[in-house]
Amino acid sequence: MSKRDRTSPVRPNTPAKPAPQAGLLGVGLDNTDGHKRITTGEKFVVVGGSAETHERMAETTIKTFEELKRRDKRLETVDPRELAEILHKSTPR
Repeated sequence: MSKRDRTSPVRPNTPAKPAPQAGLLGVGLDNTDGHKRITTGEKFVVVGGSAETHERMAETTIKTFEELKRRDKRLETVDPRELAEILHKSTPR
């Protein structure tokens, strides 16, 4: 039996798996002034909310990405529990 016979079959037209993608979405629901607020980044979108809520969500998201960078982690691969801890830590009081 040749070495080729013992390996998995070759599939010439099988597309490569796409890299995992991830993003954060913040939605504020307490808007009463009629303004449409949208803040976007490379891997996040924050929409809606009062001016105060929107600002807090945007600040939390930005600080979260800064902390991920400090830890040398990527949103696509960070453990969900670790991400939750980072988000909690990044939320302004």
